[in-house]
Amino acid sequence: MVVKINENYLKLKSSYLFVEVARREAEFIKANPDADVIKMGIGDVTKPLVPAVIDAFKKAVDEMANADTFRGYGPEQGYDFLAEAIIENDFKPYGVSLTKDEVFISDGAKCDTGNIQEIFDLSNNIAVTDPVYTVYVDTNVMAGRTGEMKDDGMYEGLTYIKCNSENGFVPELPSESVDIIYLCYPNNPTGTTLTKDQLKIFVDYAKENKAIILFDAAYEVFIREDNVPHTIYEIEGAREVAIEFRSFSKTAGFTGTRCAYTVVPKELVGYDSNNNPVELNPLWNRRQTTKFNGVSYPVQRAAEATYSPEGKAQIKEVVDYYMENAKIIRQSLMDIGLEVYGGVSSPYIWVKTPNNMDSWDFFDLLLNEANVIGTPGSGFGPSGEGYLRLTAFNTLENTKEAMDRISKLEF
Repeated sequence: MVVKINENYLKLKSSYLFVEVARREAEFIKANPDADVIKMGIGDVTKPLVPAVIDAFKKAVDEMANADTFRGYGPEQGYDFLAEAIIENDFKPYGVSLTKDEVFISDGAKCDTGNIQEIFDLSNNIAVTDPVYTVYVDTNVMAGRTGEMKDDGMYEGLTYIKCNSENGFVPELPSESVDIIYLCYPNNPTGTTLTKDQLKIFVDYAKENKAIILFDAAYEVFIREDNVPHTIYEIEGAREVAIEFRSFSKTAGFTGTRCAYTVVPKELVGYDSNNNPVELNPLWNRRQTTKFNGVSYPVQRAAEATYSPEGKAQIKEVVDYYMENAKIIRQSLMDIGLEVYGGVSSPYIWVKTPNNMDSWDFFDLLLNEANVIGTPGSGFGPSGEGYLRLTAFNTLENTKEAMDRISKLEF
């Protein structure tokens, strides 16, 4: 007898996108140790946690040092104080009512968007936008929902919905019947948005076809446009068809602190093999209580502080800072004649490569000639070829310097 592996992992033909970016970066720095490399590829934040968050964090850590206030295992779903703050601040202002047991606190939206598929049968037909945040695709490949990757870069068994300049980066409804649709808006990687009417088309489709929408709203705080929904539950009927994912990573600088949450409304149902409806909320609850021990108490207190008056004001300053960077990147690239998308209600800027250059070739050009790191669009799917993503999460000084360097390049 020998140990058998999960051969679905062998279908992943290339290394994880950001691992490859890091590999090329490391090789360049090794060969050019004196180079001043500006990183605008991986969407990691540079601003520290704001004072209100740090104060709450420290206070909670001190509680852990006192026998009277020490906390051991907490509820796997998260503490009520954070769930209540989330409902009051992230949903009530938009006319959305939730109960505490519909909110599940976690350690990251990346984890949740990957893990959520465990409660769905492998036979479900999956649709993703193209380009796409790679976690949605790779985790379904790992689970065995797809066949091999084809020559066009698409996996057999997945439905890809193209989003490009030809359709204004507004995805059309799937041309074939699907059961689960991944949507991320404001979008990663393109930085584009959907209006309420455009999102309603997908909600209506899901209701008519008994499908489920997995809605990643990790970048909601960056929305600046009036007609862009801050939560999918602003759309009538969405509670019946959508699971929403949120994160404190980009909104409050928690990339290294780790806290997020997922909303699973009680109206949501899937179906068993006899077509009997089954509520999804208890299934996700069972998955979390079985496989997850919850986010630490100090981290949840820190997350709660983001909703305090001081926390809100301080985080708004940080978000405005990043959006000023986005504005500078967008305008600078447009000024040199490049085709640019995003950066208006998103910290991501999606730029068309000049002269039909290959995505990785443009990546290498920026790295070698300007010492600036972006993320090749082709890593996000076939429709990402010919594009490159830049993030607004660096410092203002570095952002200006990077744009100055790029503006001096000859394409």
